[in-house]
Amino acid sequence: ELGFTFSFPVKQTSVSSGILIKWTKGFAIEDMVGRDVSECLQQAMSKKGLNMRVAALVNDTVGTMALGHYHDEDTVAAVIIGTGTNACYWERADAIIKCQGLLTTSGGMVINTEWGNFWSSHLPRTSYDVELDADSPNPNDQAFEKMISGMYLGDIVRRVILRMSQEADIFGLVSPKLSEPFILRTPLVAGMHEDDSPDLREVARILNEVLGIPDVPLKVRKLVVKVCDVVTRRAARLAAAGTVGILKKIGRDGSGGVTNGRIKGESHGKMRRTVVAIEGGLYTSYSMFREYMNEAMTEILGEEISPYVILKITKDGSGIRAALLGATYSSPSVDNVQSL
Repeated sequence: ELGFTFSFPVKQTSVSSGILIKWTKGFAIEDMVGRDVSECLQQAMSKKGLNMRVAALVNDTVGTMALGHYHDEDTVAAVIIGTGTNACYWERADAIIKCQGLLTTSGGMVINTEWGNFWSSHLPRTSYDVELDADSPNPNDQAFEKMISGMYLGDIVRRVILRMSQEADIFGLVSPKLSEPFILRTPLVAGMHEDDSPDLREVARILNEVLGIPDVPLKVRKLVVKVCDVVTRRAARLAAAGTVGILKKIGRDGSGGVTNGRIKGESHGKMRRTVVAIEGGLYTSYSMFREYMNEAMTEILGEEISPYVILKITKDGSGIRAALLGATYSSPSVDNVQSL
């Protein structure tokens, strides 16, 4: 039996099946939308003569939370910040409007937010975000993801440098490579941002080899680093705000709510420990992004609450979490959802 991690929005029709709603992260295979992804995988395995059955269809974020909770029972939410981004959290069943009339033996359910598609007029959207969205395979979609995930940060930086090159002569002639979408990947942005050499030689190398801009003066290289810093810091702070928003929803941010984030029965109202499982290369591999997100979490939660909220990195989640949930569903003790 197989646990199948599928990192795209689906309408989950059972533990082991789900209909693809839409593609994200630049994927655009049109004839798959509206189809059962587990059934498609099952058919492909049958053609190869593999005697396997999909026991559980798992969103990667939900799987990250399951793995996090397996190792630490204080885990109440999970966030993925990599090529794309998403978050999920544990919610009381009676607080879920869509699930009125349903009962779980655990009394709760994991909510997959698909927060990459979150939109609000309060988001600090710029002309670069608007242009990126218009040029993307999915315009007017995944607005939050396009502001914070690894798929898009490099291209935002490219667009800023292109505008600077067009409106000033600090880079000399406008390089044709600056007009190529996604030529500047986010790991290259991280490389420039974290270049600690006195002459910023890594910045110079990337500008020359990737963007076709040679002989950039040191003061301009410093300006490019500042652009990387601003774009990355905004993304990290938005990710932190979204994470705290989820904790606020379930009363684990210390500001109130049903549980108020405090342990019942404690005479001094001691804060309970709250763990958010986190995964994705943008957080785990980009140290400045991680530093800015952690800094923003402390700033939003406050000095009193923040020590009790832990962002805990999960490792090798994609395979382990699918296997874990696949094995759980194969056992007779699975928590089935029953109609009242």
